[in-house]
Amino acid sequence: MSSSETRQFGDLATQLVLESRRSTATDTLFKYNDPLVRSIVREQRDLEKIADEKLPDPGYEGSINGISPTALIYVTAINRNKRCLLAYHTHRMDRLRDMYWACGGALPHLLGNAELRAKMSPSEVDFLREYNASIMEYRSDFSNELDITAGIEVPPKDLHALVRVVKDCGVIQTELGTIDFKKGQRFMVRRSDIEHLIVQGYLEEL
Repeated sequence: MSSSETRQFGDLATQLVLESRRSTATDTLFKYNDPLVRSIVREQRDLEKIADEKLPDPGYEGSINGISPTALIYVTAINRNKRCLLAYHTHRMDRLRDMYWACGGALPHLLGNAELRAKMSPSEVDFLREYNASIMEYRSDFSNELDITAGIEVPPKDLHALVRVVKDCGVIQTELGTIDFKKGQRFMVRRSDIEHLIVQGYLEEL
């Protein structure tokens, strides 16, 4: 094993962590780096194979907890890669959750953004859908007058509101059923269903 090989261990994972840091610094969700993630996974498999080959007998004099110093280098690289992969994906899931709540839980609006959708992996799209389904199930356990996705700064005036659609915001589940809010249309809907869309400027109360 050459010193140059040793220096290369973890380089790919470091790139992944640096990408997450740049994402945080610029407050931007970068495109999911599928090629880099796949490269790290392949590196993991190679490292695990080498580490298994270099694991010594328990009675080996130079071992540390049954692992030779050489194998320990590979095991350390494997564990570091795992931590970096977990940190990268956790960072992205946190950002996606923040974006979900920032738009008031309007999932169709979020996934309908072609530019944003192109930055997500298929698994991340599935994650958002499952997360939204869990939120909707949790929300259904409350009374019909409570919307956990709406703000609480201003208390509602009435149970229902007449609104006009200012900007298309997609299909939303309401008390009346599924409604496709298209620009220019008017609806009388339960306030708790659309309060967040009023706050965000998608609907205008009349």
